[in-house]
Amino acid sequence: MKKLGRLLLVALLITGLVAVAGCGDKQESDQKKLVVGTEATFPPFETVDEKSGDYTGFDIDLINAIGKEMGYEIEIMHMGFEALIPALKTDQVDCTISAQSITEKRLESIDFTDSYFDAGLIVAVPEANTDVTSYEDLGGKVLAAQIGTTGASWAQEMKEKNPKTEVKIFDGIGEAFMELEKGGADAVINDFAVTDYYIKTAGQGKVKMVGEMFSADEQYGIGVKKGNTEVLELLNEGLQKIKDNGKYDEVYQKWFG
Repeated sequence: MKKLGRLLLVALLITGLVAVAGCGDKQESDQKKLVVGTEATFPPFETVDEKSGDYTGFDIDLINAIGKEMGYEIEIMHMGFEALIPALKTDQVDCTISAQSITEKRLESIDFTDSYFDAGLIVAVPEANTDVTSYEDLGGKVLAAQIGTTGASWAQEMKEKNPKTEVKIFDGIGEAFMELEKGGADAVINDFAVTDYYIKTAGQGKVKMVGEMFSADEQYGIGVKKGNTEVLELLNEGLQKIKDNGKYDEVYQKWFG
């Protein structure tokens, strides 16, 4: 009888441990999380820290601040820029943040949050260049841009105006700047903030900006699957909260001073 009692006690303890473990699994599965798509080769908005290997940048800090404010864990998923919208459509990610300009064409496929950054485009040329002084001088030149960006759209538009124009499209903006530096392109069309950051870092003394910023009414938004009002409202609420409590300004000052 004593032996039977001991066996029964062991069985009860095991059952209890399994139940506790099961509760732990359920708590983990119930934890709120947002899977966020980005293309992490676009500093200072999103990139990979060379020392830690972590994702970093203005966009990364921003979405983490929104997640913290709203009680959500943020999981970053890196992918090509052209894969961001398909990833939303197929529910691979809950949202995307990757310096995406809010455009009519993109709004046909996805929804965007309220804008979080005022953007614009600029032309970058080699430091020694004297031929190109603005966007209007790009006809007949070799232009480089990143795939899927508004910079690439403006490059294609120039090619339509002047068929002698050659357009080279790259997966990452770093590749476009490398092509410029080695003489394979006459100019890069890209977002002002990213170009300015590049010139102050890797491109210092090698690349310069010319002309005025154009397409200056561009604004960045966080992408959400078409019709997903739950995530859209969550992000808009979080964005507004960090703007109101000063966290947005803190992140902005960190990256853009």
